[in-house]
Amino acid sequence: MIIVTGATGKLGRRTVEHLLERVPADRVGVSVRDPRKARDLADRGVRVRRGSFDDPASLAHSFEGAGQVLLVSLDRTGQECVSGHRTAIDAAARAGAGRILYTSQMGAAHGSRFQACRDHARTEDLLRASGLPWTALRNGFYASSALQFLESARHSGDIALPADGPVAWTGHDDLAEATAAILAEEGRFEGPTPPLTASAAHDFGAIAEIASQTTGRPFTRTAVPDGAFREQVLAHGAPAPVADLMLSIFAAARHGEFTAVAPALAQLIGREPATFRTQLERAWAQ
Repeated sequence: MIIVTGATGKLGRRTVEHLLERVPADRVGVSVRDPRKARDLADRGVRVRRGSFDDPASLAHSFEGAGQVLLVSLDRTGQECVSGHRTAIDAAARAGAGRILYTSQMGAAHGSRFQACRDHARTEDLLRASGLPWTALRNGFYASSALQFLESARHSGDIALPADGPVAWTGHDDLAEATAAILAEEGRFEGPTPPLTASAAHDFGAIAEIASQTTGRPFTRTAVPDGAFREQVLAHGAPAPVADLMLSIFAAARHGEFTAVAPALAQLIGREPATFRTQLERAWAQ
């Protein structure tokens, strides 16, 4: 059985949907914090069990009979994140899983300027030490993050953000489809995958041009000093750690941590991944 954690979230849910196109529903199980949110999956024959990375006993139950476990990374940072991943990896090992797949990130590295990438690197160390076959999905930076950064510019026409660098902004749906393909075919990658990215990397200057072409309205790009940006984020009510985390994305981008593009994602899904322009058009059409 293939167990997917976080199956009511943005990436996990899409992965389950793509997986059900490839394997029978009775081969799929989901481990979710709130099973009520996955009732429709249960109605389709998917095994739904409660599982929380904060509750090892619940994971023992939700991982029962697992051949493979997809660990969708937690939306946390630092030790809290890595500890949760450790709990899930240990639970998968105790459940006798044959393989663990983990949603890592293209920039995973101990020396990354972005905290989440350091957390991914530490989690990959745990996987390496687990004794189980494992695959770290080196996902491109989610395009949804860029779209969130663009929300104010959508109305003002000015992309006022810290200085950045090219980023391989990549769509959730393409990554979910690739993840389902790897799960269905088993054993395609050992250890970290190549970067699973869109076919181009863009900085926000290039995105300003894309937005202008897409909408027919002029967009400008203004580089905001880091300190001024941090103050703006704090003024909007964000806690200081969140403001610092946001800033670190730009610092990492400036140092080329998210620039790499590779053909692996296109090969897995059998077509070119969605361009950033396509994703912008979809998001702004709503």
